[in-house]
Amino acid sequence: MNKKFAVIGGDLRIIKLVKMLAEEGNAVYTFGLEKAEELKENENIIFCEKLSRAIPEDVEVVIGPIPFSSNGVNINAPFSNNEISVRELIHYLNAKILIAGSISPDIYNLANDEYIEIIDIMKREELAVLNTISTAEGAIEIAIANTNKIIHGSNVLILGFGRIGKVLARKMAGLSAKVTCAARKDEDLAWIRAYGHNETNINNLGENLSKYDIIFNTVPHLILTKERLEYVKGDTLLIDLASNPGGIDKKTVKERNLKLIWALALPGKVAPVTTAEFIKDTIYNILKEIYKE
Repeated sequence: MNKKFAVIGGDLRIIKLVKMLAEEGNAVYTFGLEKAEELKENENIIFCEKLSRAIPEDVEVVIGPIPFSSNGVNINAPFSNNEISVRELIHYLNAKILIAGSISPDIYNLANDEYIEIIDIMKREELAVLNTISTAEGAIEIAIANTNKIIHGSNVLILGFGRIGKVLARKMAGLSAKVTCAARKDEDLAWIRAYGHNETNINNLGENLSKYDIIFNTVPHLILTKERLEYVKGDTLLIDLASNPGGIDKKTVKERNLKLIWALALPGKVAPVTTAEFIKDTIYNILKEIYKE
């Protein structure tokens, strides 16, 4: 059964999502995407000049950006000439479902007065797992483009063995890199060994850092401190995949003139179409749970 959606703001992933929803026969009302030329050929996509018209009474599900807002004041809308106020959007969402990503607690507080059901899609396990594939492939693309050595035979260290660490380690090993994974928990260290990688305890990092050609960080708190970075070779490529504040001391990196790439939000940058498919499937899963379909 086809549905009606409202999509407000968003980046290239959301544009691809809108296109997919429309091609599957859903009616999609949009606001904040007027610069997305590729959407203007589909009759199922309705461009609205006012926010109020983009959220008609018979639309129950509103899809917002990922991340929802960068400043807490306006939603993210890079394909719009307008600034879309968070408060204004919340005002028009009375008794509707808002699906967006990386939503701050303040937004939930605003929504409490408007009887809005808010679902942060980035907290869905299936999307988090699928996004690791795009993140890992994007990280490898960055590594290949920013080192003058081949991956084959390179000594690679991956800090953290969560979702991203597991997928990245497997893919790097598939390229014949010599992969070492660092973790703290004995359970994680055992799994690293079970997967066939070399393991090291994060607490023991120090002089052993000098042997690596590429170091990926996936841990969202400081791991490569000033003291530890003193052991890193001058030509080592550092790639930080962790969210703010990251896991590598950027001041020391600058002082030592080390090469660091802080690679945030890779799924949307390297694979917007695939990521949009993941988002669409997750939205459908959410709706099945809500409507018991």
